[in-house]
Amino acid sequence: MQQPVVIVGIDEHSLREFGQWPWPRTRMGDLIRAISAGKPAAIGLDLFFPEPDRYSPGNLVAMMPGITSEAARLLMSLPTNDSLFANAITESPAPVILGISGENDADSITKQVPKSTPVRLFTQRELPIHQFKSHIGNVSVLVSAAASSALMNEGEQGAIVRRSPLVARLAGGTFGALGLETLRQGMQADLVVRDRGYGLIQIEMGEAKVLAQEDGTAWIRFGHHDDTRFVTAYDVMLGKIAEGQFENKIVLVGMMGLGVTDYKVTPLAEFNPGVEVHAQIAENLYNGVSLVRPSPMPRLEALILIVLGFLVVRFVPRTRAQYGFAIVVGGIGATLAAGLLLFAEFGILLDPIVPSLGALGAFGMMLVGTLANSERQRRQLREQAARVAGELDAAKRIQMGLLPNPAETLASERRVLVAALLEPARTVGGDFYDCFLIGDRYLFFVVADVSGKGLPAALFMASVKSQIKSSALQGGEVGAMLTRAQDEIERENPEQLFVTAFAGLLDLHSGRLEYANAGHEPPYARRPHSAPERLGESGGPPLGVVDEFRFPSAERTLVPGEWICVVTDGATEAMNPERAFFGVERLRTALGWVPDDVTPEDVIRRLRDDVRKFADGAEAPDDLTLLALQWKGN
Repeated sequence: MQQPVVIVGIDEHSLREFGQWPWPRTRMGDLIRAISAGKPAAIGLDLFFPEPDRYSPGNLVAMMPGITSEAARLLMSLPTNDSLFANAITESPAPVILGISGENDADSITKQVPKSTPVRLFTQRELPIHQFKSHIGNVSVLVSAAASSALMNEGEQGAIVRRSPLVARLAGGTFGALGLETLRQGMQADLVVRDRGYGLIQIEMGEAKVLAQEDGTAWIRFGHHDDTRFVTAYDVMLGKIAEGQFENKIVLVGMMGLGVTDYKVTPLAEFNPGVEVHAQIAENLYNGVSLVRPSPMPRLEALILIVLGFLVVRFVPRTRAQYGFAIVVGGIGATLAAGLLLFAEFGILLDPIVPSLGALGAFGMMLVGTLANSERQRRQLREQAARVAGELDAAKRIQMGLLPNPAETLASERRVLVAALLEPARTVGGDFYDCFLIGDRYLFFVVADVSGKGLPAALFMASVKSQIKSSALQGGEVGAMLTRAQDEIERENPEQLFVTAFAGLLDLHSGRLEYANAGHEPPYARRPHSAPERLGESGGPPLGVVDEFRFPSAERTLVPGEWICVVTDGATEAMNPERAFFGVERLRTALGWVPDDVTPEDVIRRLRDDVRKFADGAEAPDDLTLLALQWKGN
């Protein structure tokens, strides 16, 4: 398959070198000129510019209250950045296509009507092509300068992209997808749509012909992510691309920076930037690759289901078990083979799953009907026991999977070391911990204990962990984070469970630790060559106990090498065979005996071993969670 598309990605490196997004329109103009120098066939922007550039000289006047009137007049007289960007688009030898986003709500977000795609329709009926009610477009000076506008929509938001609009109606006109319209402009061809019947249309651009659904959408035959499609905007601006890399190809420009990229999930289980979806659409069109589902397909699938069901009901009860099984397997295999053949050779989508599942269902019913009640009941009891055990084991894996591995999460962070451990008293439990970076300067960590044990506590723990993380990412003081989390927890707590929690926010540059305590066991801090100190300030009730309580925050400045150890009551309330508690004093003593030069991982291991040795094989009364953190200095 040929690749007629090159993607210019505005990636993290480009944003570091040229500034955060959005860039001034003058810089976008420079990028268009740099791309145009490579003699592409057409340039498509997977971007839109619905508002005037705030960096234009005239707009800077409002940002400088002390500016003189003469300087203000001078700035106001200069051309806007949008007009300079429009000049770059107009001067480009290759046509430039602007991106627009079709919206299904009735609010008109952008008043400027974009330039639609000229299309020739060959049909004797009104095609049910999708009609967008409004759109997000571009400022008028850019619309006037561009060759046309094209749809950036790649499918349903948040879903796996399997089907994407190729043509749609909007604002009284017809618009092609960004990949389609950029390819059409590059080929200098007319867009022709022909009604082919059976719920299909044929889209033609010169010699390129593909089939699509009658509503203007098409299934995309995705290929794997290909780095050779991409060059960075930084390399383009500095002229570091290979000679002839853009020549006679269509160039798509899109975002690839973290936090500003609309990543899409493809059926190949890959996370690709949205601009790559448009590139693959263009490649499908260029190479004449189609995936369609004609309107008779549901009826054909229903017929296959009826035939398979008849075979199962008619012959399985009258044949030996192995022959009946062979009939079912053979029918399902033939259905799967037919679906694969239609897909590979003709680009037709037949769903073999429903007929196959129907055949399996009928076969299962026949088997169940031949079993004696006593045997069925015994099997059901065995299956139920195995299912419960499997579900508990799966629940444990899921719960442990929710907890981060500090060694992986903070693998590249050298200013702090973190280690953590969770050992449920039962298969699953209500303790949890979390730690993650907020930006590149702050580390948030929390250790919490949900009231109760077992599955109810584990289920509530997952919700609480999510609420605390969401609250932390909103910023503010740590006490305010716990307050926001409590407000959310109260809305989704019909069983009136409560949670103790200790949360901290460490400034990795200065060592300043801000923390708040919601009824949790106070942690210990230990500086090099010093005894452990208990952080008892900034306390409050557990989360979910006192409505509308506002948790206070406290702070401590860590010195390089100082570590913090946070535990749950699974440590202090651990009991030995004589029913004695491990207790706070043993915890302080155990931490005091830890050498100065050990890592947080050593602290966790030593403390866990001390608790186990004290318990001497007695059953753990509660979940045990330990988290140790050491600030190494900036």
